[in-house]
Parts: sequence; C-alpha cells; structure tokens
Amino acid sequence: MVIFSIFRMNPEKDKGPYYKDYELNIPEGATVLDCLNLIKWTQDGTLSYRMSCRSAICGSCAVKINGHPKLACKTQVVDEIMNGEIRIEPIGNAKVLKDLVVDLDLFWQKIEDVKPWLIVDKSLKPPTPPLQKGGKGGFEEQRQSPEEFHRIDAASTCIMCASCCSDCNSWEANEKFLGPAALAKAQRFVDDSRDKGKLERIIDLSKENGMWDCTHCGECWERCPTETKPLDRIITLRTTALEMGITGNNGARHVNGFVESINKSGILNENILPIKSIGIFNIPGLLSLIPVGIRMFLKGKNPPIIHKHIDEMDDVKRIFKRFKK
Repeated sequence: MVIFSIFRMNPEKDKGPYYKDYELNIPEGATVLDCLNLIKWTQDGTLSYRMSCRSAICGSCAVKINGHPKLACKTQVVDEIMNGEIRIEPIGNAKVLKDLVVDLDLFWQKIEDVKPWLIVDKSLKPPTPPLQKGGKGGFEEQRQSPEEFHRIDAASTCIMCASCCSDCNSWEANEKFLGPAALAKAQRFVDDSRDKGKLERIIDLSKENGMWDCTHCGECWERCPTETKPLDRIITLRTTALEMGITGNNGARHVNGFVESINKSGILNENILPIKSIGIFNIPGLLSLIPVGIRMFLKGKNPPIIHKHIDEMDDVKRIFKRFKK
C-alpha cells in the first residue's frame, strides 16, 4: 500500500492548489502512469493528466515525481517510494491548467522561434510532384555521411517532453530565455550538413536570451530522459559560435576573456574580466559596473588590485600549447 500525494487544482472551482492523498496497492512492475490510471479509473475520475504512447516516446506524461520531472510511463513506482509515499506534481516553469496538465504554448513558441526545419540549398532542383505509379517526387536527394549524422544524433532523440525546461533555473529567472529544449533543437539544425542557414542561426542564437544566457546549472542534463542532454548541445552551439567568430556579445567576450586571463597568469583576473565581458567600448555597460564595484569594496569582497600569476605557469603554457595544436 502506497500513498500518492497528488497536486490538484481546478481553476473553475478551487480557490487555490492543494494536495490530495490516494492509497493504492501497487501491482507488480507498475509504472507511475499505471498507478495514475488506476487512481483515475477506480478512485477519482476527475483527476487530469496527459498520456499517450506509454512507451517513453511521445513525452506527454512528464510530471514531477518527488520534486523532479520524469516520464510517468518510464518510472517504476518501487524506485520512487519514500516513507510509503510518492508526491506527484505538474512540471515547473509552466502555467497549470488543471491538476497535472500545464500550458505548453510558450514552450512550443520557443521551439518555433529557432526555426526547427532545414533551410535548403536553393540551387537544388525544385520539388517535383510524385508520379502516379511509384515515382519519386520532392527535392533532389542530399546525402549525409555517418560522421555528419553523428553530430546531430543526440539532439535528434529529443521527444519534446519539456522535462529539461521544468527545472531550468535560467528559465525560472527569465521567461524570455529560449530554454534548453529549443537550444538543443537549434543545435540539431546548426550542425546538420544539409542546412544552409548555419551563420544566420548562430547569429540569432547569440543574441540576448539565447545560448549565452544559460548558467550551466546542469539541471536540464540531469532531467532529460533521452540522450539529448541539452547542456551538451548548448556547449556545442557556443563552441561553433566562437569558431565562426561570432563574439560580439557578453557571453562570448566573457569566455575569451576568461581564457586569455588563465593563459597569461594561470588564475582568473577578476578585475579585468567584467570589463572584457561588457566590452571596453561599451560605455553605458562599463558605467553600470561602478555601483557593483563600490558595494564589493565596502564589503571587502574586491579582488587584489595587483594581479599575480601562479608559480606553475610552465604547466599552464604547455596545456594551452597542446590544445592549440
């Protein structure tokens, strides 16, 4: 016997959300989704949640289980029981419509914003209509090597469940942030050898609320139920941007400034890094650093004015030389 403490909220009737407990004898091998179905079918038909394939493919059944998003159809109940109880809640960073059902309009809008389709080479032969008897239509075939496909293989496993966005700290702090799912989807097309919009995509993704606004908390990587691992995809996008010379933003300047500081002294120069990140010709941005600097000085948090290098600089230089090769 296990107690399911389930988040309930019907905006048409309830003044606010609450939790309702349901006792259930767990069948052998049951998933969380199996148990939600049993509760709905045998105890409370008003309980609302999403489900479809029951095979960890569609992503519809993502809910928070004991505080973190997981696919209900993939999660074994026996692995989640804590002191005879399991807590089920809707995924985070989304408006609750009813019980465990959330509004995903913003999530899908962000996916659309990264243009999740191939930008084809206009020099290809135009599409032709399919023939009546087994003929082929469409654009001219574009071949792709196994190595080329491998660069987009991980991102192509995304099932759009929004689990990564549920626990994304950057999204929670800034709703305009594209989010890990959209950025992972963007990487799938940026690195597609058949796509002809790579430069345009990278420029757009480098703008405010794009890939450089990720804070590397790692929650998306931890919560992803597939091999997509959005944080890895975001790092790949940033690497591509740096290699293409798209560095006219705070994020890219911060990375380059960080690397330059370590290369010179083996330790981060915290006096110079903010200036390099903002941009030495960005006067309004530099002026905005003054109040922060004053507060740090008054609190005794400012770094040493004279920056010194570490004793093991030969090792640092050797590492940089090796990776440069």
